[in-house]
Amino acid sequence: MQIQGQAALVTGGGSGLGEAVARELARQGAKVAVLDVNAANAERVAAEIGGKAFAADITDSASLAQALDGAQAAHGVARIVMNIAGIGTAKRVVAKDGSPAPLEDFERVVRINLVGTYNVVRLTAARIARLEPMDGGERGVMVMTASAAAYDGQVGQEAYSASKAGLVGMTLPLARDLAQHGIRVCTIAPGLFETPLMKQLPEAVQKSLAASIPFPPRLGKPSEFAELAAHIVTNAHLNGETIRLDGALRMAPR
Repeated sequence: MQIQGQAALVTGGGSGLGEAVARELARQGAKVAVLDVNAANAERVAAEIGGKAFAADITDSASLAQALDGAQAAHGVARIVMNIAGIGTAKRVVAKDGSPAPLEDFERVVRINLVGTYNVVRLTAARIARLEPMDGGERGVMVMTASAAAYDGQVGQEAYSASKAGLVGMTLPLARDLAQHGIRVCTIAPGLFETPLMKQLPEAVQKSLAASIPFPPRLGKPSEFAELAAHIVTNAHLNGETIRLDGALRMAPR
């Protein structure tokens, strides 16, 4: 699918990897709707790329549907759906004082990262399925965001790793399920990237993490993530696949 002229949705588009994806799609001529739970961030990015901003909580179907309606009114049904929204936390199962980790913390991460992404997929797929197919029968493309932690999560990352592994496990079934509608589905599993969250860490810690990456021995650039996301859109034979983007990194236990 060519990106030029297509309507696109980017969840989590107000910062980090989502912002980079929104900028890259706009650079290539897409009409971009920036969805983010932080309305101010979404507005900032949308204003800078000539897109539209919508506040949306991906775990709230009513909030999400309202944002999708607004994006559709502005640009038409989005054939390109980028699921970037998510959170990352770490908490040991048993705390230093011997108390168990709060179940609510685990549920929150899984609800946002896994259930929230599925919520976006189901609501956007239903809209895309009603569109006329393009060349080759294609109607749309969806990209989900997992993590290297889906494969080698670290101590305390039980919730995060489980949520991201769920996305990896969901990728092929979704691609098979949506094939009848001409919708492709792929997932990117990034390693360590230069995101706002990463930049909050001490510089010495950032350098140590970067040095753990075999090659290139540096943190990933959000633009590199965005370039891969855009390539998935334009390469019609990429479907049902999860691609690690991590410089051959394999995470240590801690």
